[in-house]
Amino acid sequence: MITHYANVQLHTVSLEGVRQFYGELLQLPVVYRSDSEIRFLVADRSILSFVETFEPISPAHLAFAIPYSRFERVVEWAESRQLTFLKWEDGRAIDDYETGKNIYFRDGDGHLLEIITDREGDAGSASPFSADFPVLFIREVGFPVESVPEFRQKLVHLLGFELRGEPTDTFTFAVGGTAYAVVVSKKRRWIPIGMIALPPRVGVTLGFNRAADWSEITSRLYASGVPYEENGEGGGSFTLEGYRFHLVYEAEKQG
Repeated sequence: MITHYANVQLHTVSLEGVRQFYGELLQLPVVYRSDSEIRFLVADRSILSFVETFEPISPAHLAFAIPYSRFERVVEWAESRQLTFLKWEDGRAIDDYETGKNIYFRDGDGHLLEIITDREGDAGSASPFSADFPVLFIREVGFPVESVPEFRQKLVHLLGFELRGEPTDTFTFAVGGTAYAVVVSKKRRWIPIGMIALPPRVGVTLGFNRAADWSEITSRLYASGVPYEENGEGGGSFTLEGYRFHLVYEAEKQG
């Protein structure tokens, strides 16, 4: 079913500011730029794009997965480039928990970004192209909603996502392949700085590698009364609670 985030589109009030932060500081390659949009190649199959807006921005949450063995080196590299990490109330910046490690920072628009790694490895999932910032894939996108149980059930029923951890009424991981949807209540603040979880204007493109998947998804969308649009290439798009989902067919690469 769903395999990964192929594209995540956020909004910005400064394309040049975005270019400097993601292109110069994080050294992500620019693969497209126009007067209103800029796109960065984050990993082998992942694009991060920004569209300029003339409206206030609600910060989004986004996480980049890197190899576990490279985590400390990446943190040192980022600090050497004067990237400011966010701290927990006890003063630490790195959270070293049972299954991995992570660290948070923000860009110029206030988007809450995270570098995350798993102890038992995702290094075989993709081949990072940057030695300094070896992103394997975009791992998490945050979706603040009114009802966490209702939204996560839609992801499970419509897209075949699976729930991870212990789902609660305020927070849930819904997962398709390497794509983690962080479904959070608007009443639950983002860690580690207690940032209010405002619904962002975010669009996500999800990849799938089985040609029959889109037909199965459209059948469930139709049965659930969710309008959708075909893209003519074996995929399409639809909206759930204000969030725009695009689905693209990407044939699985042969070894």
